[in-house]
Amino acid sequence: MDYKEYQENLEKKHHAEISRLAKLNGKGIAINPKLYQKYDVKRGLRDINGNGVVCGLTEISEIISFKKDDKGEKAPCKGELYYRGYNVSDLVDGFIQRKRYGFEETAYLLLFGKLPSAEDLKNFSDMLCDYRLLPTNFVRDIIMKSPSRDMMNMLARCVLNLYSYDRQAEKVSVSNVLRQSLQLIARFPLLTVYSNNAYKYYNTECSLYIHKPDPSLSTAENLLYILRDDNKFTELEAMVLDICLILHAEHGGGNNSTFTTHVVSSSGTDTYSSVAASLGSLKGPKHGGANVKVVQMFDNIKENVHGFTDGNLRDYLIKMLDKEVFDKSGLIYGMGHAVYSLSDPRCDILKDCAMKLAAEKNMTEEFELHTRVAKIAGELIAERRKIYKGVSPNVDFYSGLIYDMLKLDRELYTPLFAVSRIAGWSAHRLEEIASGGKIIRPSYISISGQKKYVPIDERN
Repeated sequence: MDYKEYQENLEKKHHAEISRLAKLNGKGIAINPKLYQKYDVKRGLRDINGNGVVCGLTEISEIISFKKDDKGEKAPCKGELYYRGYNVSDLVDGFIQRKRYGFEETAYLLLFGKLPSAEDLKNFSDMLCDYRLLPTNFVRDIIMKSPSRDMMNMLARCVLNLYSYDRQAEKVSVSNVLRQSLQLIARFPLLTVYSNNAYKYYNTECSLYIHKPDPSLSTAENLLYILRDDNKFTELEAMVLDICLILHAEHGGGNNSTFTTHVVSSSGTDTYSSVAASLGSLKGPKHGGANVKVVQMFDNIKENVHGFTDGNLRDYLIKMLDKEVFDKSGLIYGMGHAVYSLSDPRCDILKDCAMKLAAEKNMTEEFELHTRVAKIAGELIAERRKIYKGVSPNVDFYSGLIYDMLKLDRELYTPLFAVSRIAGWSAHRLEEIASGGKIIRPSYISISGQKKYVPIDERN
């Protein structure tokens, strides 16, 4: 009997008992939502108006969604995102105008707090190029021998295995963590693509190819180069992917995965453990996995809405909000954000990228469907939900469409987010270590009460 068959037999054997125990546990595991107000608990570290509880300081990035009016009161504004004080829209515009790939420069800015000179950027890019090399036989022994159907779990496994190849894995000095961070930034594209290719080879009829990166190419170009069997891509494809990497690289210290970086780093643990924890956070559909849900949602709309009139789309989106269709969650994915109100600046940039790419790919109708759904969904959510701020498309709304037009496997959507966000995580880990802060340990109020021990033969 092989292991898979053994596991299946165990699942059948214990299914009924596990189901019974789960129901028993479920009776007392859920906290009554009213108790959060009774004890004035900021659930999810957010107050009743959705404002985050301030629990740290950072110089790495800033999100602006409100500004004070003439009376000194907060008023919603168009969203703005700053990396080390620079408006990300200005950074992207600068790269586009000069037709330069900007992810490497963005990573440098996040890590070191300043824009690099031409010489600094060349040295930094050369260093990333050198660090792309994986340990001898790593692809064979780690990636090929046990491929996973989930690329985020596979990426975390690869990161934890890299610990074994690092002679200074436990050292948490700034210089050593910086060296580890640069290696991970350089290697994430290879780990992601190679893991996906290995899984497809073993579980589909796809051929296996492991392309080595081209040292003359940028991170975005190399991603497409090693991903495609013919190594070919257009300039627009690479530029758009580069912009996606820039926009996903960082988003304030309070997002779930970056906060995880701070929490885990504050314990004094090693870099590989910290990054693996952040990957686990990013995997979740409420965080990095949302762009996949957007694409799946549009698949569902195209399957079930016949004739994309505004009326038909509106009727179906109402059913979505009423938990009648799609995944019955009551959500329209890609709409709204925990912080932004009037607009997500990343979405505004990606919308323009998606429009240009759609023209090159003859997919303008698909782009137009997205823009119409965004408009109708925003109106419906504002009408039907009690919300404390405006609602607009977020970064996930168009990133999924872009990846779809680039013909990327959907299993790669969230890992690509990680390929970019590792730069931000690294900057925050370095900031946490250099600041020498206390271990992050919020408090919880126990409401279970105290009980008297009952001997086993007297229990019901």
